[in-house]
Amino acid sequence: MSALPHETPPRAYADPYRVEEWEGPQTLAALRAALAVVDPAELLAFNARLDAARFGTEQAAVISDARRLIALRTRPEVLAAIAASLAGTSETAPVEELYAHLESRGAAE
Repeated sequence: MSALPHETPPRAYADPYRVEEWEGPQTLAALRAALAVVDPAELLAFNARLDAARFGTEQAAVISDARRLIALRTRPEVLAAIAASLAGTSETAPVEELYAHLESRGAAE
C-alpha cells in the first residue's frame, strides 16, 4: 500500500519478522481500510471475528492477527521471501540457528 500524494509515506518496518505497536494501521478504521485493500473477504472475516470476540485479550488477538496479515500481504521483504521459498531458491538455516536467534531476542527484551 503506498501513500497518496497528500499523505505521509509509511515508515519502514523495524524488523521484518514482527509488527511493532507503532507499525501498520493504528485505528480500527485504518485497519478495516487496509484489509479492504488487501482482500474484501478478509475484511468481512475480520469483522465477524471481532464481533464474536470477548472484550479484552480476545479482541486484542483478533486485531493483532489482522495487523500481521496486512504486514504479510504488503511488506516487500515478506513477499520476496515467500517467492524465493516457493521457487526453491531461498537459503535455509539449521533450526538450531533459529532457536539461538529467538533466545537472544528474548534475553534482550
